[in-house]
This record gives sequence, C-alpha cells and structure tokens, in this order.
Amino acid sequence: MSDIQKAMTQLITAFHKYSGKEGDKLTLSKGELKDLLQNELGDIFGKANDKAEIDKIFKNLDANADGTVDFQEYVTLVACITMICNEFFTKK
Repeated sequence: MSDIQKAMTQLITAFHKYSGKEGDKLTLSKGELKDLLQNELGDIFGKANDKAEIDKIFKNLDANADGTVDFQEYVTLVACITMICNEFFTKK
C-alpha cells in the first residue's frame, strides 16, 4: 500500500475504534468523540476535559445537527487539523 492508502486505512480504523460504543456503529456520540480526541489527538487537543470546549467542537462538527458525528464530519475535522499543521510547519 502507498503511504496515502495507509493513512486512509488508519483514519477509517481510528473512527470505527470509537464509533458504536454508545449507539450507532457508523457515528460518534459526544462521549465517543471525546475519547477519540483524547486518545488519538491528545497532543493537539490536550486532555480535552473541558466540557464546554468538547460541546463547542461537537456542535461545530455536527454539520447536519443530528446529534452525532458521522464519518464525513470526522474526516472534515481531520482535514482541517491537517491543514493547520501544514501551515504551522511550512511557515518561514
């Protein structure tokens, strides 16, 4: 597999590692999202223990306002974080 294919596989695997623990296996609840942020993106988000901050992130991600974060909404988060990291590391 190419590096990009490996990265895609890891994104899919990470999503499904947390989705479905509290309901629909194809979406993340607020609690599942919190666990994902803490365990997979802790270096970026810190411990993500601030309930108000988790609520804000969740609300911003839940584009269709259905009370869950689906795979597309999750990928949007990862893409945005990746873009911010790229800007940070390429600034001269």
